Formats: sequence, structure tokens, C-alpha cells
Amino acid sequence: MSDYYECTPVGVEFLGQTKNVFVAVETVRATPEQIFEVFEDAHAWTVWALPIQKVEWTSPKPYGVGTTRSVHMMGGLVGYEEFVEWERGRRMAFTFVGASMDATQKFLEDYRVEDLGDGTCRVEWHMAMEARGFSRHLMFLTRPLMRAANRHMLRKFRRYTEAYAAQHSPAASPPTGPEPILGPKGL
Repeated sequence: MSDYYECTPVGVEFLGQTKNVFVAVETVRATPEQIFEVFEDAHAWTVWALPIQKVEWTSPKPYGVGTTRSVHMMGGLVGYEEFVEWERGRRMAFTFVGASMDATQKFLEDYRVEDLGDGTCRVEWHMAMEARGFSRHLMFLTRPLMRAANRHMLRKFRRYTEAYAAQHSPAASPPTGPEPILGPKGL
């Protein structure tokens, strides 16, 4: 096992307690259920979230408040996460309870999904953090980069999720029930 450094777990109220908050918003052609299917897919995170290399759910389904997972990222960082909000189809948020490097004091991600009623959803991604040690002095430099990176990743999430939804929509599924009987003239 890699090194383990405790982080200070936080709830969604942390979004109002730090200046290091990054927000990205996209409209996604998918249902809330399809969006959460993508959120629950460990591999999907490695496709759209650039630094993530591997996600391990360490709690069984059904996921909810208290669920845990380990997220392996570039540079050898592992984030040990616990979900502090979970309302399937609407919202999920997690905090770091620990990390493999001693650079993160507090960390939270909050995903909000609003069904727009026309086959699309508004997805808001809020990320908040406070670094510790020398890293905290660099946050003023990294804020603009984080904002741009998060917007880019959420666009990738939208494209990935829309492709997933197109493959898993009722219209894309083969018909169920008995096959039509074809006579000499077809149907």
C-alpha cells in the first residue's frame, strides 16, 4: 500500500468556505439515470477525467452516503474518497478522507444533475480544495488552470455520456417480444 495522509473530510458547505472553488456546467443529451450509470462506471472516469487512471469502488452497490472508493491518478496520487451526498439521478458529492501524498488538506467534488424535461440534463460540477504545505502557496497560480481543465473535462464527460446514452436508449435497443413472421411476401 502507498503512503497514507489523512485529509480533513468536508461536506458540501465547504463550497462556501474556500476561495478555491471551480465550477463547470454542461447540458447533456441523456437521462438522469444514464448520467448516473456513467458516474457509477469505474472505467468511464478514466476516459473523461484526465488525471484519473483507475477507480476502485470499495463499497458494494447500491451506492449512497458513506460509500467509499479509491481513485488512482497521474503522478502516483491516490485519493481515498467518501460520499457525503448521494441522491441517484440528482446529486452526488464526495470528500477526500485521505491521500497518498501530503499535499491536500480538504477536497470536495459535488455533481448536480437537473432534468430539463426535453431529453437533456444540466450537469454542474463543483470542485473545492485547500492544499497544505508548500502547495497552498501555489493555488493562486493554479486556479485559472484548474478552471480551464475542469471545463475541458466536463465537455469530455458530455461527449462520453451522450455516446453512452445513444447506445443505451430505448430507440437503440432491439425490439422485444416475438420476431415477426415473414411470409413469402415479407411483412
